[in-house]
Amino acid sequence: MADNTLKPAAAPAAARRKTGRHRGEGQWAVGHHTPLNGNEQFKKDDDGLNVRTRIETIYSKTGFDSIDPNDLRGRMRWWGLYTQRKPGIDGGRTAVLEPEELDDKYFMLRVRIDGGRLTTEQLRVIGEISEEFARGTADLTDRQNVQYHWIRIEDVPEIWRRLEAVGLSTTEACGDTPRVILGSPVAGIAEDEIIDGTPAIDEIHRRIVGNTDFSNLPRKFKSAVSGSPLLDVAHEINDVAFVGVEHPEHGPGFDVWVGGGLSTNPKLGVRLGAWVSLDEVPDVYEGVISVFRDYGYRRLRTRARLKFLVADWGAQKFRQVLEDEYLGRKLTDGPAPQEPAGRWRDHMGVHRQQDGRFYIGFASRVGRVDGATLNKIADVAEQHGSGRLRTTADQKMILLDIEEAQVDSAVAALEALDLRVDPSPFRRGTMACTGIEFCKLAIVETKARGASLIDELERRLPDFDQPLTININGCPNACARIQVADIGLKGQLVLDDDGNQVEGYQVHLGGALGLEAGFGRKVRGLKVTKDGLPDYVERVVKRFEAEREDGERFATWVGRASDESLS
Repeated sequence: MADNTLKPAAAPAAARRKTGRHRGEGQWAVGHHTPLNGNEQFKKDDDGLNVRTRIETIYSKTGFDSIDPNDLRGRMRWWGLYTQRKPGIDGGRTAVLEPEELDDKYFMLRVRIDGGRLTTEQLRVIGEISEEFARGTADLTDRQNVQYHWIRIEDVPEIWRRLEAVGLSTTEACGDTPRVILGSPVAGIAEDEIIDGTPAIDEIHRRIVGNTDFSNLPRKFKSAVSGSPLLDVAHEINDVAFVGVEHPEHGPGFDVWVGGGLSTNPKLGVRLGAWVSLDEVPDVYEGVISVFRDYGYRRLRTRARLKFLVADWGAQKFRQVLEDEYLGRKLTDGPAPQEPAGRWRDHMGVHRQQDGRFYIGFASRVGRVDGATLNKIADVAEQHGSGRLRTTADQKMILLDIEEAQVDSAVAALEALDLRVDPSPFRRGTMACTGIEFCKLAIVETKARGASLIDELERRLPDFDQPLTININGCPNACARIQVADIGLKGQLVLDDDGNQVEGYQVHLGGALGLEAGFGRKVRGLKVTKDGLPDYVERVVKRFEAEREDGERFATWVGRASDESLS
């Protein structure tokens, strides 16, 4: 393959010296196979998928202290395992301690749930594992997964055995791998669905997950497939996303997006301008992930996501390389998605299905549930429906296939578990990452803070009824999507009125996905302490109510509001 397809136009020598961009980026496709950092070295030394055998035959028998450091903080992620934060370490020490000082002798374990699809049998196993091995923990994530904490290495083989017996796994739930494939949680059942992407998700999973051809990527690879007109999988912030559209000649299919992602250098995905049929989705997915594997930057971890390659190449060149070198054919041009069909994209409430039955979406607080609650949700699903459930990309759940005569009873049973079918805007719109309770990167608390904030805002603003997203993150890495929330809260240490350093948040305002997608605005110097957070949110919400025009969304108001109104 000729190198000249990759080289940008020549730049003056001074510009080359200034940017340093012509140094090798570790791209395999241009012959750079020598590892340029420790992560690339341990991946070259041994594929992350191989660590499972050592976990089963050695580490689970000899204990935590016997684990090789490159397995412990590297390859074990390929099987969904991260060491969790040692209790009692405050946020001010997060960035100064060595990894071994932060490590507890327990793990977070992530169960991948592609497309968010669950049966009650699977949910019961998740709940039982939670109660038996994870001290009751079982958080719903914003990528449709379930996360345990307090997992001992000695118990991991038995946990795998139980999960896999019901068709679940933790394979490549973390690591430099193809992570869980997001799917519309109402795929195949919603009355307004453009196209059901489920067959494509299943075929992608069959081809890609656990395949050593794709188990050494430059970094993680996030993907989504949804045919919902609500645009319900945050397609704009995935590495690759397939969004349901109606082609004027070819009918329903998918619009292809690439290069989205948040963290400390956020970028929205871009359209390739290509329409693909349902049958073509797995081939195009495989092509995109192959481009990332071969051309992705491996020199610096901070530039190793697909979004940086897409930003440098542009959509036109990316599409050309994908077509010419990986697909061997041209893709069909196609239309962009329509604007989202509703004010919310989370499917909460009671909705009629295609078959005349109903689905019911319900919310906990910030995705925090436990094993006992999951078992009770399984009871409700079995008593009132067919035994099918879904997780959402907003830390929520959905019961499917409820007969009309059973709807009221199912709603009452969920509400009795403090799972709201008609949640307030604050419960409905607030998400939180794991935070300092378990995460080694976090600086501040998130889950408990989010739950208490919901309760306080419901008490103070009982009549507020506008859509509002409040996303709380424990560090700058944006696992809870702070930059695309109406109110995004990035955890950091701040000074209180007495000059003491306390937990607090930098505030981002007016981010959005879907309609007018964009990143939130940072008001100069706008930070709030943990104790001042309810007062601040109440104040800015009241100003929004007072100043908003008819039908105006929070993000639109933020775009024209004064700094004084936002402070």
